[in-house]
Amino acid sequence: MSAPGRPRIAYRRRASPLHATRGTVVGAYCAAISVAALMTEHPLLLGSLLATVLCAGAAAGDGPQLLRALRRSAIPLFALSVAVNLLVSRQGLTVFARLGDWGALGQVNLTLEALVCGAVFALRLLVVGLACVLAVCAADPDQLLGSFRRLSPRVALSATLALRLVPVLAADASRLAEAQRCRPGARGRSPGARERLAVLRATVAGALERSLDVAAVLEMRGYPSPRRAARKLGARSRHDLAFAASAGGIALAALACALDGVARFHAYPLVSAPLDPAVVALALALPAIALAPFLDRAGIEP
Repeated sequence: MSAPGRPRIAYRRRASPLHATRGTVVGAYCAAISVAALMTEHPLLLGSLLATVLCAGAAAGDGPQLLRALRRSAIPLFALSVAVNLLVSRQGLTVFARLGDWGALGQVNLTLEALVCGAVFALRLLVVGLACVLAVCAADPDQLLGSFRRLSPRVALSATLALRLVPVLAADASRLAEAQRCRPGARGRSPGARERLAVLRATVAGALERSLDVAAVLEMRGYPSPRRAARKLGARSRHDLAFAASAGGIALAALACALDGVARFHAYPLVSAPLDPAVVALALALPAIALAPFLDRAGIEP
């Protein structure tokens, strides 16, 4: 269970244009931001995409969730990416520390280029992770999974059950751990390996029992039947079209940037990241394209 007062990373219906959009469109919108981050390495564009996803989360009302994810993941992600790249990379020319011979790793020289490359890689992963968090918070899971029913009903059903049961199992484990801490003699003492194993064993046993009950209920309702459900079509709203167009614009801008080599960035052998007018214009255009659909609040109930 999440502690009181802390923002929980989960879908919640909010009064925003992004939440008024279909789940598939929200997924495409967040996927376009992720693809743009994966197709570019220029630090200015990655910083622009990071600001874009944070501003989009704030405009959608999910800013606290994204900030919580940012605080929890930024430092470990950067530390791990930079440390691994510093120890593994041998291509940089600007050496700022010589650590000698490390056996299997050979001669370890820490270079500025390896540090920058690791930081850029961590920034890309951070943008992709925050875009995924935004998709989790803004996309209706029922709509998102329901869109795959025509493609594969069994996969959609399995994914739906998994998404619904994971929070239930987490709540069961939390209650079991809390009950275990309330036992006489266990107060004020952190649980050891035996206590954690007991909680895990009870949680797994409860999951297996619950799975049998769910399977029996589904069989009684005829879910194993090969007959497919009728497809429900609804009119697309202006918000669907706006965010779909925004996702397409972001993807096209990133693709053009990658094909034309506008935002050139090289970490090796020397760091090179020119700030020409095209890069600056693209860094300003990406947030404008991504945030423009939030300006239309027609039909959004406060």
